[in-house]
Amino acid sequence: MRQRDDMTFPMEEYVRRLTELRRRMEERLLDAVMITDPENLMYLTDYQTTGYSFFQALVVPLDDEPFMITRGMEESNVHARTWVERTRPYPDGGDAIQMLVSGLKEFGLAHKTLGYERNSYFFPAYQQDALRTTLTDARLLDCFGIVECGRRTKSSFEIDIMRKAAIATEAGMKAGLNACQAGVTENEIAAEIAAAMFRAGGEAPAVMPYVTSGPRTMIGHATWEGRVVKPGEHVFLEIGGCYRRYHTAMMRTAILGEPTEYMMLAQERMKSALAQVKALIRPGVTVSDADNLVRSIMTVDDKHGKLITRSGYSIGIAFPPSWDEGYILSLMHGDKTVLREGMTFHIIPWAWGVDGDKTCGISDTIYITKDGCESFFTLDQDFVIKPEEGLRQLPPAQPLEIMIPPKVAPLKPAADTKKKAPAASSKKSRPSHKKERKAV
Repeated sequence: MRQRDDMTFPMEEYVRRLTELRRRMEERLLDAVMITDPENLMYLTDYQTTGYSFFQALVVPLDDEPFMITRGMEESNVHARTWVERTRPYPDGGDAIQMLVSGLKEFGLAHKTLGYERNSYFFPAYQQDALRTTLTDARLLDCFGIVECGRRTKSSFEIDIMRKAAIATEAGMKAGLNACQAGVTENEIAAEIAAAMFRAGGEAPAVMPYVTSGPRTMIGHATWEGRVVKPGEHVFLEIGGCYRRYHTAMMRTAILGEPTEYMMLAQERMKSALAQVKALIRPGVTVSDADNLVRSIMTVDDKHGKLITRSGYSIGIAFPPSWDEGYILSLMHGDKTVLREGMTFHIIPWAWGVDGDKTCGISDTIYITKDGCESFFTLDQDFVIKPEEGLRQLPPAQPLEIMIPPKVAPLKPAADTKKKAPAASSKKSRPSHKKERKAV
């Protein structure tokens, strides 16, 4: 393990993570594990790249130095970012699995009991099949979740990094709410959010902000598409700020006019759900306890809007296509997982279908302390209501103009300075024309 002082966390943090992983490997009688999930690679080594669609793996032996298999271009990330010393890159057009097998043979692991992440998005079935048919003397076992067990709870170092992500989240949300006006496009709101997040120190999030307005708020996971926000409508925003691949997220709602009765009732229910569940959450409470509380508050009837999803999910390290760790742990009915200090959740008591045609949201990202929980945010939860925007008069919509390329006059042949004899006929002029084209 290369010692360095320029990584996201101190070396002691990575030593702890690796030691705990090996303890779990020992419990499961594994001689080595092959880690392919991008978030898990980041967690163990600080390795990151946007090129994770190419096969990459960290092989962690129980009692030897780890090594990485990467595409040749990505090897630079190993040296620039991580503590890993051993790398075995493969070239574009090369066989990544053959390189993995070669590395396992080189380091004496080809006859051992090896764990692999069977459910990893980036270790597809055809590559798993190739590994099994090539590495015939090894015993291959699914160890999916062996790293995630450590990722469920965040250390104090991780909580500090998530506070930096929260600064970007809040900055983006404030800018987005300020930009909500009748007559602007969803794109313009999104642009203000992104600019503010990045100026506040945020980095590229796993998912760009969700920005929808009016009837488009009823479309799940939709975001800006150029729609003009109209007077009297509302705007739904959900933003995930990112720092060093760690995320925090929040939902907020702006109303450009006067809110309806049911919208105001939805606001109070969402705020109540957040307050009550945060008063409940502490080490020892179960996931199901938290979900049942939120769901009991948010379930009224269709006019009031309803919670149609889980009530929250673990959040932390993320790469596209999602900013959440819900596959590690989600707040859902019947899950008896016990909450522990250091867990982090995005709590989402959002309301779908208020008045039958509106979606609104207020949410919070929290971390669990030894005797309760705390929010990463300070931003006010109330809807941002702008009555004056409901009275704004917009100019008539301009008809869509189809751009037709202007006609281009044909190029004239270059003037010939030599005196030409008059052509006897059109047939005789053709060879001369061909010669001119050849000369050009």
